Amino acid sequence: MLRADVQPVTDRDDPRLTDYVGLTDVALRMRVEAAEGLYMAESSTVLERALRAGHQPRSVLLAPRWVPAVEDMLAASPVDGVVPVHVAEDPVLEAITGFHVHRGALAAMHRPALPAVADVLAAARGGAGARRVAVLEDLVDHTNVGAAFRSAAALGVDAVLVTPRCADPLYRRAVRVSMGTVFQVPWTRIDPWPDGIATLRQAGFVTASLALSEDSVPLDELVADPPERLALVLGAEGDGLKPETVAAGDLTVRIPMAGGVDSLNVAAAAAVAFWATRV
Repeated sequence: MLRADVQPVTDRDDPRLTDYVGLTDVALRMRVEAAEGLYMAESSTVLERALRAGHQPRSVLLAPRWVPAVEDMLAASPVDGVVPVHVAEDPVLEAITGFHVHRGALAAMHRPALPAVADVLAAARGGAGARRVAVLEDLVDHTNVGAAFRSAAALGVDAVLVTPRCADPLYRRAVRVSMGTVFQVPWTRIDPWPDGIATLRQAGFVTASLALSEDSVPLDELVADPPERLALVLGAEGDGLKPETVAAGDLTVRIPMAGGVDSLNVAAAAAVAFWATRV
């Protein structure tokens, strides 16, 4: 269990709060968090899921009313230690973070090391191996990344693989939109890409690229005769998948559309594809 070391805070410039400064500066946080091996968990729900996954907090920042609930969460954690819990009134919290903190708590978390792709695939389904995985190629919008993870968790996707240029699934907004399911769904980066398609093929996966092309088949056809192991590849907002990715894959799949619409937002497309191919 983790024990809370409750520490009152009254000064926004307190050096203990460095991890929480500038949270609204996306460019700054993307540089700082990866370099310093941390990520931010925002809201009590997200923090609880991170703790349940065995992640270790560096510290917690919250208003006095949330102290009892967070102490209980820490005590239920499967890891041991003492966690500094910085407590401040709402105006001080807003001065520190740059926004109104109203979701229970903010926590600076130690960023876990990413596992190898082979290990993620092998560990799924209690060691029986993954049967359905998603690959997110170069998604730059953290909202879409978080939404895709939430759909993956809800619809039984065994693992998510993100390409080297894909937005960080542990960035605060992605974690929040996912409702903490980034801690629930096994994931790692697949690098290099699209050369990593060969790795998936060697592991027995058929790679289906969701893209509009002349030789694409309707999703219904894929569902009617699904491969034993399937990797669904979803591309960036706007441009979609890179041509070399589509060329390297085993087949190209499209979601049938009506109403003169040719495509869906990537997060919506992910949800449709995950539901249709669930096992």
